[in-house]
Amino acid sequence: MTHAPSHFSTHLRLVGMAVLWGASWPWGRVLAQSMPPLAAAACRFLIAGAILMIWLGSTGRLAALRHWSASRWAGMVLAASFGVFGYATFFMSGLKHVPAGKGALVITLNPVITLLLAAWIFHERLNKRIGLGMALAAIGAAVVITKGEPWHVFDGRVGIGELLLLGCVACWVAYTLIGRKVMAGVDALTTTAITAAIGALMLAALTLAVDGAAGVAGVLAAPRNAWLCMAGITVGSTALAYAWYFDGVKALGAGAAAGYITLVPVFGVVFSAMWLGEVVDASLLVGGTMAIAGTALMNLGRR
Repeated sequence: MTHAPSHFSTHLRLVGMAVLWGASWPWGRVLAQSMPPLAAAACRFLIAGAILMIWLGSTGRLAALRHWSASRWAGMVLAASFGVFGYATFFMSGLKHVPAGKGALVITLNPVITLLLAAWIFHERLNKRIGLGMALAAIGAAVVITKGEPWHVFDGRVGIGELLLLGCVACWVAYTLIGRKVMAGVDALTTTAITAAIGALMLAALTLAVDGAAGVAGVLAAPRNAWLCMAGITVGSTALAYAWYFDGVKALGAGAAAGYITLVPVFGVVFSAMWLGEVVDASLLVGGTMAIAGTALMNLGRR
């Protein structure tokens, strides 16, 4: 009699991935408050990009890059412009103004807008469960953004921090959709490592142009707790979490692994309250519950 292989350890690693990605929000908030935001973003991806490139080299995949066409490299540059350069800039700048827990819930708009545009551009099919989940997540995110008064979305009273985080959403959606066109045939680790490295160089150039020596000085003068957060967000939320995510995709499939991403905003809110003392008010609790439930419903619908 044969037994199906146990995937208990894989599921544990995927929970660990969600924990680390959730923790990136309070860690990012500390960095945005302790360093110039652009310099913090550049430092994060310079370190993370180096770790990922070492990881890529250890798997023997660097040699394949020599055979890439100019169009493939151009696609990677375009993807890095949105997925790393744009996203990290909005992420750190937004967390300068917005509590980390709130930011983690705003990002639940990512799958909503991605699915809408994928249905329009790539003619992906939607069903009633996906549609209901999208509506629930969108309303929940609006409640969070507007502190329980979603009608203010239409009268211009959304703050600069919330607008910057919506920039995160726009960049991630663009990165996801671009990836479907220009990164076909490239594995996830290679894509992540190359776009991180390219995006890190872009962020470093922007930091030097905008902040100059003051940006570098601001990073070097950051307190110890900021550097601990930098270590967590680069080693934990990038290298280790991505390793666990890729392992989950390989063992369980992309759909099952992606389902764990629903837990990310939960951990983001919990850790922000525990570590930073952020208040979880009624709008955050109600809107967050709606956004997370909507995301879970979308994942079920896609299966």
